[in-house]
Parts: sequence; C-alpha cells; structure tokens
Amino acid sequence: MNVGKKTAGIIPIKMHNMRLPGKNIKPLGEGKVLCQYLFETIANVKQIDEVYVYCSDESIQQYMPKNLHFLKRPEWLDGDTVKSKDILHEFIKEIDADIYVLMHVTQPFLTAAHIDEVVEKVKNDVYDSGFAAREIKEFAWYKGHPINYSLNDVVRTQELQPVYVEGELYVFEKEVFTDLGRRIGKKPYIQPVTWEESICIDDAEDFRMAQAALKLHQNK
Repeated sequence: MNVGKKTAGIIPIKMHNMRLPGKNIKPLGEGKVLCQYLFETIANVKQIDEVYVYCSDESIQQYMPKNLHFLKRPEWLDGDTVKSKDILHEFIKEIDADIYVLMHVTQPFLTAAHIDEVVEKVKNDVYDSGFAAREIKEFAWYKGHPINYSLNDVVRTQELQPVYVEGELYVFEKEVFTDLGRRIGKKPYIQPVTWEESICIDDAEDFRMAQAALKLHQNK
C-alpha cells in the first residue's frame, strides 16, 4: 500500500463558455455561484495533498477559499477546441505528483466521500486510475444495436448488466498520462454515484436540472 504517494488535484476553469456563458460563476441557490460548491467540498476531502484552481483569469480567486491554490494557466488553453488532454499536459509540466485528481466545478454535487474513495483505491495500488460514473440499468443502444441485452433473449430489468456514464472526476497515476496519454488507465476503478451527484452542467437545461435537484434537497 503506497499511501505516501503525492497527490495533486486540478480544477480547470475558464471564464467564458459557449453553450452557457459565464456558467462557472453563475448563481446557483442562495448566496453561491456554481464553482463554490466544489470549492467547499474540497475542504472535506482528505486524500488529496494540494488542489490547484487552474485558470487564466485571476478574478476567480474571489470565490476561492484559502485551502485552494491558484495557478495561472496560459490563455491559449481557453480556446474552444482545446481538449482536456492539452490542459493536463500543461498542468503536469508545472506540478509534479504521483497521482493526479481531475475535478470540474460543473459537477457541483459530487461528495467528498466519493472523491476520497476513488483516490484511495488508486493510492492502494489496486487500480491505476478511477472515475465517478452514474450506473444505469436500462435497455441501452449504441449505433443501432443493443449493448447490454439480446433482442432474442430480453431479460428482466433486474438482470440487465448496467452501463456507466462517466462524470467529471478522474484519478490517475502519473504514468497513465505520460505513458498512455490518457486519464483512464488499463485497470480503472468505477465509483457509482447518485443521480444528483452525476449532474454535469454543460448547457442551460443541465443548469435547470441542478436547480431542481438543489430545491428538492432543500425541501427534504
């Protein structure tokens, strides 16, 4: 068990978004903007040594608590065609660690317990990577074909093999990225999360879903 491995978290943020302009600092609930949900969750995460908000705009610091570090990133990474691989490459050049934890503020309801769970699995050398995902037991199709059942033998819903939809938490050993160029390795751990936790905000409809989930939680 190599629990002594250095673990660095990265929260990449850009302040201008095409599908939902300004979404990362858009008010969600009373007295908070979207990015503050994950920022506050990080305070309860125990398995990460240091967490960096990787942003080209220093104004994001007004929303950051003291336990997070600001790291200014090159403005070219804000481009609409830039991939997460490019962002990770630049970040890893600056911050050296054994394990990296990629998180996004657009998954606001992910819990500290589930972040810790995935990190711990990778730290313990059982898995080389891990990610959070929503487990779905539905009759699923892809490119015109069923992927988790046979048309000739339709099983009961209880017997369906689940499909997993990735969220926006990824944990990986450094070598997974440097050797394979990926954020998911050859032996990943999948952490199922609740539907509320799985909400990832890309557009206005996603944001309305987050508002509805927040209201439901408050009513409970």
